[in-house]
Amino acid sequence: MTADATKPASFEALAIDTLPARLGHLEALAGRVGPDALAWKVREVGDGNLNLVFIVEGPKGAVVVKQALPYVRLVGESWPLPLKRSFFEYHALTRQQARAPGAVPQVLHFDEAQALIVMEYLSPHVILRKALIDGRELPRVAQDLGLFLARTLFRGSDLAMPARARKADLALFADNVELCDITENLVFTDPYFEAELNRHTPRLSPLVAELRADRDLKVEAQRLKHLFAANAETLLHGDLHTGSVMVTEQETRVIDPEFAFYGPMAFDVGMLIANFWMSFFSQAGHEENGPRDAMRAYLLRVAAGTWATFRAEFRRLWRTERTGMLYAGSLFENRGDPLGAEQALDAVLHSLWQDMLGFAGVEIHRRILGLAHNADFETIGDEALRARCEAPALRFGRHLVVNRHRIQGMEEVNGLALLIEKETRA
Repeated sequence: MTADATKPASFEALAIDTLPARLGHLEALAGRVGPDALAWKVREVGDGNLNLVFIVEGPKGAVVVKQALPYVRLVGESWPLPLKRSFFEYHALTRQQARAPGAVPQVLHFDEAQALIVMEYLSPHVILRKALIDGRELPRVAQDLGLFLARTLFRGSDLAMPARARKADLALFADNVELCDITENLVFTDPYFEAELNRHTPRLSPLVAELRADRDLKVEAQRLKHLFAANAETLLHGDLHTGSVMVTEQETRVIDPEFAFYGPMAFDVGMLIANFWMSFFSQAGHEENGPRDAMRAYLLRVAAGTWATFRAEFRRLWRTERTGMLYAGSLFENRGDPLGAEQALDAVLHSLWQDMLGFAGVEIHRRILGLAHNADFETIGDEALRARCEAPALRFGRHLVVNRHRIQGMEEVNGLALLIEKETRA
C-alpha cells in the first residue's frame, strides 16, 4: 500500500475524464493497470448512497478507485458529510485484513486529502444482494461470513486486544461521529415516527401507523439504540448487509466499512442476518421464472448457518485467544477452573443472541420504512406485490425486537418466518 506524497492541497471530486490525468502518476495504479494512463478505461459503477466508485482497467489488469464526497450522494449537497469517512474506511480495512485475512479487498493506496482509496478489483465477484435476487445459492456464504464476524469482532475487543491498544483504537474511531449519527437516527429513531426523509410503499400505511403507535416496539428500539451508543465492545464494520458483500461460488469478500466504529458485537451480526431474512420475505416478488421455495429454504439455512458458524468460531477463539483484560484466564483456567470460563462464555453468547435478534428487527424496519431501502423489495415493480412481501417482514421484525429475550434459538426464529410468510401467501 502506498501513500500519496504529491496530492493536491484541496479536495476535488474525480470524474471519468479526469481520473487518468490525476492518478496516472500513482504506482498503485500503474503497476496494476498499466503505465500509460491514456490507455486506461474508466467507468463509474457507484450506485450506493454516499460515494463515487470507479473501475479502472488497462492492459495489465484493473483496480477500484473509491472517493468520498462531501455530502450524502443519495440526498445531495443539502446533507453535508465529512470526507474523513474514507480515513475510517481505510483503517477499518487494514484491521479487518489483519484479523480475518483474505476476507476484505487489498488496499493499494490511500490519499487522505482527496478522500480516496485504491483497492483490489474483485472479479468475477458480484454483490451478494444481486445474487440472492437472481436466485443464486452461494455455497460458502454462511461459513465465510460467520468466520469474518467472529474473527473481526472477537479480535477487535477487550477479549483479545491489549487494553492500551484497544483504548487508543477506540479514540481513533470515536471521531466517526457523523456516520454514527446517521445510524443512530436512520436505524433506531426515524422509522418509528413521521420523519421527513422516510418513505414506504403506500399500501403499507395502515400497518406503518400501527407500528408507529406501538409503545412496546418504540421503547425496545430505543433500548437497542442505547446499547448501540453506549456499549463500545469492539470495532464494528458498522454497515454490514448483503450489499456490502461480494461473492463467487468459491469466495466471499466484505467491502465498504466506512461506518466503522466501536459498538456492541451483536450489531454487525444482527444487521447481516436481517438481510437474509428480508431476502426470504422478498422471494414472492421474484418468481417471474418459477417458484422460489428452494431459495426460501436456502436463505433460512444461510441465516442459521451464519449464526452457527459465528458461535462456533467465537467459542474457539474464546478458548485459544482470550488474552485481553476480560474474563482473564488467571481467574479460571490458570486456577484449574475451565468450567468457570465456559459458564462465562455461555452467558456472553446468550447476551449476543438476544441483542442480535433486536438489531435484526430494527434493520428490517428501517429498510422498509426509512430513507435507505434495499433492492430485495425495491426491485419488485408491482406495488401490491411489494407490499405483500414487506408487510410480513415488518411483523417479523416487530416480533424480534419486542420478544428477543424469550426466543430460544434459530429454529424458532426461522419457523416463525416460515409461518408468517405462508400465512401471507395463503
